[in-house]
Amino acid sequence: MARWFESNGEQWTDDVVQSVKERVDRGDIAHVVVATTTGKTGALLIEALGGTYLDVVCVTHHAGFKGGDEIEVDPKHAKAIAAGGGTMLTGSHALSGVGRSISGTFGGTTAVEVIAHTLRMFGQGTKVCVEIAVMAADAGLIPTDRDVICVGGTGRGADTAVVLKAAHANRIFEMKLRETLCRPIG
Repeated sequence: MARWFESNGEQWTDDVVQSVKERVDRGDIAHVVVATTTGKTGALLIEALGGTYLDVVCVTHHAGFKGGDEIEVDPKHAKAIAAGGGTMLTGSHALSGVGRSISGTFGGTTAVEVIAHTLRMFGQGTKVCVEIAVMAADAGLIPTDRDVICVGGTGRGADTAVVLKAAHANRIFEMKLRETLCRPIG
């Protein structure tokens, strides 16, 4: 049963983790993808799911997201993710990337940005879940022929979890959102 939160934000992270654990317990999911800026949410999820058969992919911001060439992952969280068997993925964001540079430089909006804004109608976390699914699929870290769980949020932490059938960027419209485990409604 889906959980609905009255607002977005990191205060729902523990509830999201619990929703993911409950869904994983059904036994038909082998992959979880989680957005994690500093690595904290990824490490927390891996710890909570410890000892399971899952492949957990932790997707970070790309290098230079905040400027410079830095990656925002805290080394202690990266170490915990690796120790827990998680995989870290750092790459260009599927729903912004070059498109954001084009609109920032020349004005206007790209088609990819329209997709991102449309997904945000369901919440920032839903947009993030779709985006990280594409990124993980394109990196060959999750299958596109089975359902996976994706966890996203608004800013820090997690406030959204969905079950979806992923797709590669060149086939994004083949993605299927199967279940909402939890997300904000406000």
